[in-house]
Amino acid sequence: MPCYRCDIVQTDPPRGASPWQRGVIADRQVLICPVCQQSHDWRADLDRCAGCGSTRLARRLGETSCSDCGRVGPGLPGSADVVRGETDRPLAAQVETALERVLRAPPA
Repeated sequence: MPCYRCDIVQTDPPRGASPWQRGVIADRQVLICPVCQQSHDWRADLDRCAGCGSTRLARRLGETSCSDCGRVGPGLPGSADVVRGETDRPLAAQVETALERVLRAPPA
């Protein structure tokens, strides 16, 4: 799954915790890469729990759950923003973006 903002795809991290964060936007699980975490107020984009207001939400088996208060439901009200992600773009466009990133000449 790519970063919801820049479409960079997560690679296998070295041992230990991943620097990527996850969240829920418009009732969809998303990943946030380390670069976007530093360059954007990404937490403002996340859905919030209707019970406690937390952004620590996760999607599992069609339900959204809050890690702070434990509330679980089919979807918790939140942002209506459109999330960019792998299901929003055709596979060919995703491959093209990945190839451009990988084959881009290094800066001189």
